[in-house]
Amino acid sequence: MINEIIKDAQTRMGKSIESLKAELAKVRTGRAHPSLLEHISVDYYGAQTPLSQVASIGVEDARTLTVTPWEAPLVQAIEKAIMNSDLGLNPNSAGTVIRIPMPQLTEERRRDLVKVVKHEGENCKIAIRNIRRDANSDFKSLEKEKEISEDEERNAQDEIQKFTDTHVKQVDELIVIKEADLMKV
Repeated sequence: MINEIIKDAQTRMGKSIESLKAELAKVRTGRAHPSLLEHISVDYYGAQTPLSQVASIGVEDARTLTVTPWEAPLVQAIEKAIMNSDLGLNPNSAGTVIRIPMPQLTEERRRDLVKVVKHEGENCKIAIRNIRRDANSDFKSLEKEKEISEDEERNAQDEIQKFTDTHVKQVDELIVIKEADLMKV
């Protein structure tokens, strides 16, 4: 019973870390990377479809992304979707290829992005702590129902705390790496 709760908590904490990595990948560092466009959806014959399912996304150079739609009529729809996104990008189409230049980030914008990254990290830590709280309350209820002893409860809580500390440290490391990446000119 205790092992199941611990395994579940570990899995959920791992998923929180993966979610943070996905969120950090969306934060633009000024370098071109296909993951920047992952969350963009295009109107494809009346249905909102992820950009990656209607076009191939590539990196031309360090500052330019290329999007090649699989169907020529989609060029306008893709351009519109990219312009309407929250990324602040200006796509240029040349025939069936859409080039998206990455603008230089200003110092102020970099600092704003660092704040966003720290906020995402804090949200992830909160999620991890909530998972710890849930596991600890499960242990307390098991102890109240006399299914485990007080010592077993205390040992299980110590083990969950170790996992929590490990995952929080991992979040801190990810944030430091992303912050250094953002502040690098």
